[in-house]
Parts: sequence; structure tokens; C-alpha cells
Amino acid sequence: MIMEIDTPHGTARAELHCAPEARAGLLLGHGAGGGVGAPDLVAASRGARAAGVDVALVEQPYRVAGRRAPAPAHQLDTAWLAVADRLAGEWFHDLPLVFGGRSSGARVACRTSADGEAVGVLCLAFPVHPPGKPDKSRMPELDGVTVPTLVVQGESDPFGMPGPAPHREIMVLPGDHSLRREATTLSRTVEEWLDRILRPLD
Repeated sequence: MIMEIDTPHGTARAELHCAPEARAGLLLGHGAGGGVGAPDLVAASRGARAAGVDVALVEQPYRVAGRRAPAPAHQLDTAWLAVADRLAGEWFHDLPLVFGGRSSGARVACRTSADGEAVGVLCLAFPVHPPGKPDKSRMPELDGVTVPTLVVQGESDPFGMPGPAPHREIMVLPGDHSLRREATTLSRTVEEWLDRILRPLD
């Protein structure tokens, strides 16, 4: 099912995939120049549904409008929270929410996790820094998350490798920033992590 959702910065789109007797909802955002069909997003969606979690693949308004250049961070965050609010009321029916995404979408999930009252954050290929520019770190966004967090990172990702933290797990997979390899491992990792963090909430 596809939902179009009005936000303060244009129309967003959510592609919804149901799990039987869902225990939570997972919102997944795309990368800066990619879409919701990215292999790692598809694999993560499969793992989430296996864990009994409904999935919404969220397309930001700039992508729906056909623009390739991403919107400014505050617009991405505002649009994301508007989508989360609409889905919480109309689709996820007050289920606990997990925020997630790949690359730029992972940054949005981190920045909005507190305001959106997410119970967990799933980061696929978190861009720690621009390639070749380790001085321009985005780690404060990841470090600011206070709920259980899973980061799935390619071992040769030119965007860097985050370190673990008390509430943060790092799963390193073969490959680069695309996370195209090891789809089965990624799905299973997401399934097991979601099952573990949601069990106390069931």
C-alpha cells in the first residue's frame, strides 16, 4: 500500500508493508541520492517483518517531487516527523515506533529519534564523515541517540566506521557504503535486534 502524506515541505510518500499481528512500526528513510528500493532497505524490511514489525519505507518530499539534491536537514527532519505522526495515528495504531534509514536517512532517524519518541534506531551505512574528510564528523548525531541503536556498516565504507557505545551495537559486513552484499545476514541481524529490543515492550 502507498500513502501520500502532506508535510510542511511538500508531499512525502510511504510504502507500507504489513506483518501479521504487528508489535511495532519501523520507518525507514532512503539515502541522499537514492530511493526506497535500495538493497539494504529491502533486506532490513524483510528482517523487520519476520520480527513481527510493520514497515513504512518513507520517500522524502524532494524525491517525490523529482529532485535529486536533498533538502536541508531541518526540512528533512520536519517532513520525517510529520510522516511519523500521521502513520502513528492512522496506520501503526499507537504501536511503539523504531526510526531508521540508510546513510542520510540514518542521520534523519538519529536527529529526530527523541522528538518522535522512537524506542530504537536502525542505521544502515551511517555516514560518519564525507569520504576523505574525517575532520567533518557527523558522530554527534549518532552519539545524541539515547535509545537502543543498531548500526550496520560495510567494512570498507569510505564514509567511516563508528565505534560502539553502551546502547549502540555495530554490525560490520563485507562491502562498502552500498551494503549490497550479505543481504541474508543483514535481514537476520535486523530481525534478531528488533526482537530483542521489543521483547520488554510486548
